[in-house]
Amino acid sequence: MQGICSSSESSQGKAWIVHGLLAGAAAAIGLYMVVRSNRGRNRVVGIIPARYRSSRFEGKPLVPIRGKPMIQRTWERAKMASTLDNVVIATDDERIAECCLGFGANVVMTSEACRNGTERCNEALRKLKKKYDIVVNIQGDEPLIEPEIIDGVVRALQGAPDAVFSTAVTSLNPEDALDPNRVKCVVDMHGYAIYFSRGLIPYNKEGVVNPKFPYLLHLGIQSYDAKFLGVYPLLQPTPLQLEEDLEQLKVLENGYKMKDEIPNLNVAARATSQGLESCLNSIAHALLGFQPYFYSMEVQLWIFELSPNASWLDEAWT
Repeated sequence: MQGICSSSESSQGKAWIVHGLLAGAAAAIGLYMVVRSNRGRNRVVGIIPARYRSSRFEGKPLVPIRGKPMIQRTWERAKMASTLDNVVIATDDERIAECCLGFGANVVMTSEACRNGTERCNEALRKLKKKYDIVVNIQGDEPLIEPEIIDGVVRALQGAPDAVFSTAVTSLNPEDALDPNRVKCVVDMHGYAIYFSRGLIPYNKEGVVNPKFPYLLHLGIQSYDAKFLGVYPLLQPTPLQLEEDLEQLKVLENGYKMKDEIPNLNVAARATSQGLESCLNSIAHALLGFQPYFYSMEVQLWIFELSPNASWLDEAWT
């Protein structure tokens, strides 16, 4: 038995060594390509990946919010960012494309084979006629996204020539500390990401949330060096990425640097920068006076769409 265990451990160790060598080689090649071309970084495009099919909420990009489809609300907010030279919607669905063309957006059709928003952004970028230095991946279910957040991640990447990726973090509400759907982040003294996790990080030896510690919440927006975006699909899935189910960990595991922007957001902006569900929870709470977690997203949208008390939000969308 001892011999069998030793053989198994040895094989596993060799597999990890091979994985490390391959990952290191891919990272070295990619880093060489990026470093050669990261000067300037002045041409910036925002890409909003949008797909119709979803196991949780099919057709989400087209759901109406105060008379406009959600994807249009997100697009209009993204257009307000001063650092973007262009805003494009990347989709694999003709229904979404037709809707977006109808309100004047630039649309790029992408393959159904894209496994995530990053790959969809990469395919869309290759199909654009104009060349760009930075690509901002803007999630389509953020109808109240702050333009300042977009500008912040762009400037963070422009100001960090050794980074290939930037994202935004903000303070974590204590009640969200143990929620695996709220991704946490730790950064170094210079603002570069060290790690992301669905669990609470850092985690103290008492095993409790420290109300005095400035925990950070990852906001769902990221920007990439355009050259690196072409390298990203070539990188094989990594152990931490697969375990946490977080795309950005593949970047860190391959040795690339990621700059984190900490925008100066108010409470409402922080709540609504986490996607449609958080947006609806926050708004429904304000309208009804209690947190309607037991309602489905479809019911919350119906409440939101019909309630006259939500008219104050129309001013944010004009």
